[in-house]
Amino acid sequence: MNTIKNLIRGNKLFQKYHLSDFKEDLEYSIKNGQKPDVLLISCCDSRVTTDFMFGNKPGDLFVLRNIGNFVPIFNSKTDFFSVASAIEYAVNILGVSNIIVCGHSYCGACESLYNEIPKENTNIIKWLEIAKPVKEFTLKKDYANKQELYRATEKNSIIFQMQNLLTYPIIKEKIDKQELKINGLYYNLDNGSILAYNEKLKKYRRLN
Repeated sequence: MNTIKNLIRGNKLFQKYHLSDFKEDLEYSIKNGQKPDVLLISCCDSRVTTDFMFGNKPGDLFVLRNIGNFVPIFNSKTDFFSVASAIEYAVNILGVSNIIVCGHSYCGACESLYNEIPKENTNIIKWLEIAKPVKEFTLKKDYANKQELYRATEKNSIIFQMQNLLTYPIIKEKIDKQELKINGLYYNLDNGSILAYNEKLKKYRRLN
């Protein structure tokens, strides 16, 4: 199977059958610039299809994807400038009013917190350090099996990343002014359902 040929074929089918569905939205955004209302922080996992799972149109979401949908704590001298700059662009330049941290089931990054990573993967090892507090918090409870542990880690991670976002001065400022909201969503690969974290109840609830 030739992957590149399949991608080209898929693009031709997209142009022929689907592009017209978004023609007006694209023309408007090209003329007036992108004005998304949401910054979506999602995982690089190829099974997480942000366009399909939310049914959004071009221009609806400003998407930041990385391994594990992690958010490094704010540091003006951070090594993780790619994530920080995307957050700054979404909040300061685009003026989004919502940030969504979207984790998912069967997340390889969260599972990797409990496994030894081959030492040649230096960047992955450094990146996973962001989620060490998640691991430490999750291990305070007992679990029936590893899968239960992994699911708990995935959900706890979303909460920690939401808290990390609050370390960014511009985000804290806009939240205090009620100009910005942070939401946590958990996407289930098994059935496509989405759970939303309820801050007041301290639990996840299914979106209807």
